[in-house]
Amino acid sequence: MQINIHNLQKVFTMKKLKHYIKEILLFLVVMTLFSNAISLYKSQNLHGEKIDLENKKLITMQTYTPPKGKPLLVHVWGSWCPVCKAEADNIERLSQYFEVITIAVNSGSDYEIHQYMQENNLHFKVINDKDGLLAKELNVAVYPTTFIYDKNHTLRFSEVGYTSSVGLFVRMFWSSF
Repeated sequence: MQINIHNLQKVFTMKKLKHYIKEILLFLVVMTLFSNAISLYKSQNLHGEKIDLENKKLITMQTYTPPKGKPLLVHVWGSWCPVCKAEADNIERLSQYFEVITIAVNSGSDYEIHQYMQENNLHFKVINDKDGLLAKELNVAVYPTTFIYDKNHTLRFSEVGYTSSVGLFVRMFWSSF
């Protein structure tokens, strides 16, 4: 009986490939569950009452007032935070479809934040929380932290850490009703 080595190698390689794909998928599922559990745990101490963003000054010197009857995403971040930088494109994408206001904590002057925004091609609205007082009022201790308010500006979701565009989009869409 003649054994075809080439065919055996092919079968063995396919088995290894399937094994590695299963391992990677399992790892991704476990990491997603783990990160969501941590986010849920860390978001328990967050400020759950209505947030007062009336007449806050943006880095563009405009005054911000949240629109009535629309859901609102409030994103607390820092220019010094690597996870915030990784999530910034998600916030940018969302700001094209929903009302988004961000709070830059301990990130320098309005000019420095503006420069950071330009360098990273970001255009969402930013309140400069130079001393971290607004973040403290919201009980934010981990960055980034995201609050999602429904159309009546009642808190519906809070996320600590990185959140995907899809996850944010679904939560904002859900908060529209």
